[in-house]
Amino acid sequence: MTWNGGTLDGERVLIALGGNAMTAPDGSAAPDAQAAAIEAAMARVAGLVAAGARVALTHGNGPQVGNLLIKNQLAAGVVPPVPLDWCGAQTQATVGVMIMNALDRALAARGAARPVATVVTRTLVDGADPGFGAPAKPIGRYFPEEQARRSMALGETWRSFGERGWRRVVASPEPLEILDAGAAAALLDAGHVVVAAGGGGAPVVRVDGTLRGVEAVVDKDLAAQLLARRLGASVLVIATDVEGAMTGFGTPRARPLHRTTAAELAALAAAGHFAGGSMGPKVEAARRFVASGGRRAAIASLARLGDAARGEAGTVVEA
Repeated sequence: MTWNGGTLDGERVLIALGGNAMTAPDGSAAPDAQAAAIEAAMARVAGLVAAGARVALTHGNGPQVGNLLIKNQLAAGVVPPVPLDWCGAQTQATVGVMIMNALDRALAARGAARPVATVVTRTLVDGADPGFGAPAKPIGRYFPEEQARRSMALGETWRSFGERGWRRVVASPEPLEILDAGAAAALLDAGHVVVAAGGGGAPVVRVDGTLRGVEAVVDKDLAAQLLARRLGASVLVIATDVEGAMTGFGTPRARPLHRTTAAELAALAAAGHFAGGSMGPKVEAARRFVASGGRRAAIASLARLGDAARGEAGTVVEA
């Protein structure tokens, strides 16, 4: 397909929604707060669909999984706690339904109705990934040391975060393949707006030729770039709660990064400009997508979603 300047008509666009699109501004993940935040996000997405883009969506699920973990702990004496991959699958379905309902309404309001579908997605990881030997991804809420110690006695790994308390940490292995991307691609080909690989997808490994879930979380942004490539997207937009990436973040030399290339991003990342737990995965996802043949990636605020898809806002990465 020929790129038509800043237009999106017919272009495949993968949008990765950050946690800010799923919760209230204060971080509340109460059902009403989630519904209101998703409603606002889907109004932005509907604008892209109405502009002719063929849109696929993925999303974070940190607050939602955190809520399920609390329920696990509180109800452990009544019903058995469910493993982390189950939590990921459950939140894909829950958030997916909320997105479908909100996007249906937003598209109808624009006179641009499209079918919307959610694919509960598995992501293949390597059972020998180093992350399993050194869990480092924080999940859930902060707890007092006494409660953390009780969970550690059950085999979980927890880490002290100083005055904030203790938090569970788990493996975050490298995503290798979005196993159910074929189903998402078929729906996209048929004219659906597709939601897939929410929360990075439910992590699975191959054991003796069969797939089994594992206690881990997959980075949503790294999974998003894999999904975008599998769906043949030309544009990847990582929507977050800031205007874009910055060099020298947290220093007097901090500067917004507007337009860049995959090669320049790699050099900046190697020089330590992007924090590993926040902007780092987003930058790496954008870099990988463009380096692998994607036309454009952008990291931008949700409010500038359409402009970012056109390469007119945020940190824009092009070949």
